[in-house]
Amino acid sequence: MISRSAAVSAAVAVAEEHGVRVVEPVVLNDSFNLRILLRPAPVVARVPTTTALGRPDPAGALGREVAVVSYLRDAGAPVVPPSDLLPAGPHLRDGVAMSFWAHVPHDPGHVVTPDVAGGMLAELHAVLRGFPGELPFLEPVLDEPVRLLDLLSERGSGLVGAGELARLREAHAALAAQVRDEAAGVQAVHGDAHPGNLLATPAGLLWNDFKECMAAPVEWDLACLLRTTRLDGRAAVRAYGTDPGAPGLRAFLAARGLQGTLWVLARALRFPGQAGAARSTLRTWLSDPSGAIR
Repeated sequence: MISRSAAVSAAVAVAEEHGVRVVEPVVLNDSFNLRILLRPAPVVARVPTTTALGRPDPAGALGREVAVVSYLRDAGAPVVPPSDLLPAGPHLRDGVAMSFWAHVPHDPGHVVTPDVAGGMLAELHAVLRGFPGELPFLEPVLDEPVRLLDLLSERGSGLVGAGELARLREAHAALAAQVRDEAAGVQAVHGDAHPGNLLATPAGLLWNDFKECMAAPVEWDLACLLRTTRLDGRAAVRAYGTDPGAPGLRAFLAARGLQGTLWVLARALRFPGQAGAARSTLRTWLSDPSGAIR
């Protein structure tokens, strides 16, 4: 796994090669990705860390994110844009993949209402329908969980029991088949469309963090919104224009619950201090694999 210090050094080196002066790199967040503010420049480097565990080509995923967000920016959609002070990437230095984004001051305490979240997601999907590029079909739903399950089998014996792992594998196989069968109306989607990825900035609310963008039915993003604990997800989905109890959402809701559980477990491999919380997440999934409880 990539160390934090190696990732920071690589990001600073690439930025300075492109003429960006970095005096004080500051780690903003290190969870699934490492985000580094390259002070005094208003540039944030994004380095896949935990997410690299489930992605054989982290740079390719960064490239898709840059392409989708660049398209949205050019279409006038409200997004946190790639940096305009150096090529956004992806870049690869000493085995570290990275991309560069504008640093946007925002209010982390801002509360997004269900009506706003649902309405903004509907507007985002309308613009994304025109995205001309190619995106992998449901890769974060169909393929990445397989790699995470293999990783947990190899390295997570202290975290996940053999019987629990078998249940996770069985559930994924069944849901993958069901999601494939029900995947109609595929288009580009955000991939992680919850209100935590709406930043309250002086310019208004901006969508952020498209690291799981893919080709999928919009029901995937609606499942992400429905499962959020940050607001009333059912009200937000109604504001989008969809019945939150629609049968077509059920498989995607269950798949989202399973996906989230696997990523939390994988993160605990990087951060052993989070093992207890990861086990709690797993117990919740085992008690209700429908994804309705979080």
